Amino acid sequence: MAAGYAELLRTRHAARLLVGTLVGRLPNATGPIAIVLFTRAEGGSYSLAGALAAAYGLANAVGQPLLGRAVDLFGQPRVQLPAAVLSALGMVWLALSGTGSAVAAYAAVVVAGLFTPPLEGGLRALWPGVLGGREEKVHAAYAMDAVAQEVMFTVGPLLVTLFVAMWSPAGALLALNAIGVLGALSVVVSEPSRKWRSAPREAHWLGALRSRGLLALLGAFFFVGTALGSITVAGVAYADDHGGQAVYGWLMAALGLGALIGGVFYGARQWAGAPERRLRLLVGLLAVCYLPLMSVPGVVAMTGLSALSGVFLAPALACAFIVVDRHAPVGTVTEAFSWLVTFFGVGAAIGTAAAGPAVELGGTAAGFGVAGVAGFSALLVLMVTQRALATGGRSRAVAASAEGVSEAVPDVPSQARSVS
Repeated sequence: MAAGYAELLRTRHAARLLVGTLVGRLPNATGPIAIVLFTRAEGGSYSLAGALAAAYGLANAVGQPLLGRAVDLFGQPRVQLPAAVLSALGMVWLALSGTGSAVAAYAAVVVAGLFTPPLEGGLRALWPGVLGGREEKVHAAYAMDAVAQEVMFTVGPLLVTLFVAMWSPAGALLALNAIGVLGALSVVVSEPSRKWRSAPREAHWLGALRSRGLLALLGAFFFVGTALGSITVAGVAYADDHGGQAVYGWLMAALGLGALIGGVFYGARQWAGAPERRLRLLVGLLAVCYLPLMSVPGVVAMTGLSALSGVFLAPALACAFIVVDRHAPVGTVTEAFSWLVTFFGVGAAIGTAAAGPAVELGGTAAGFGVAGVAGFSALLVLMVTQRALATGGRSRAVAASAEGVSEAVPDVPSQARSVS
């Protein structure tokens, strides 16, 4: 599989777009962790830390589909870079003002979340054109995308704790967001990003949300986000009882490492059968692996359980990308992927908000219990909506995106238009 990923990355523009997107998303990927650590360092409670992280996530959830639709309508550079700068300025505001004024703190995180650029959806819109519209390569790129994200989620928590140790929680916020703006800049000045145009879309106020299959998927990943959001806060509570911030960084890094390993194995083969059916199995396994976290053992064992809880995350995400591709209406590809980020983010916000009181009322195990309940709720949604996911599933977004890019980038073969 390493050879297959290397072949994809040798494709012109692919490595730059992947790395730039990952770096550009670093502030968003580490945002909840950085906010929680910053709030605790300022003397705030778990509930305040969770509430601020939740406000950030909810603002992000509102902004992603709006910015994603703007990208589909106006192109990537006009939206992505200004949004990245405004989001960074929101975190600068938080770092400089602190949490002494609750109004200012909430306003800062809302600005940072609302203007987070939809780089994730933007990258997945670019893959078909960059890879010549070949569906098997696009699906392999989705798997590579999920694996690469887990590298970031493995390194991200360590970077947060490293920056906090080197400077301060405020310094970590400033550094991470400066790096993020540079990543976004690298993407939007690239040729594929500058020349990409979305396929013509049917005028409809619901946009991508008129797809029943997409709605079913979004409902499931709302609960997957809830599980991960609750782990963010429950992990801090565990670390406070077992050694502090360094332990927290290792737990979050282990979760990311587990997802990385799972993603590599998942991407090592071509999977037969409908991805919707495969997604139900992956989400079920993900839910089962959250349950052992409630045992809250010693640090070494807990690190291992954190890795186990992440094993099926990247495979589930990679499979979900294919399902989005199959159910997104033509001309809404960036918006559709942004809605996935949104529902995931709303779920994570709810998870962080719920885990704080759960920890204070029932202890660390109760905080991790939120993750278990959320995981099985995601599986239930997929089971109940099997019929909606089974109808209308075909690779419409790949075809539409390839057509949109092939018109803009001269070196994309004309046969990319025929992908279905």
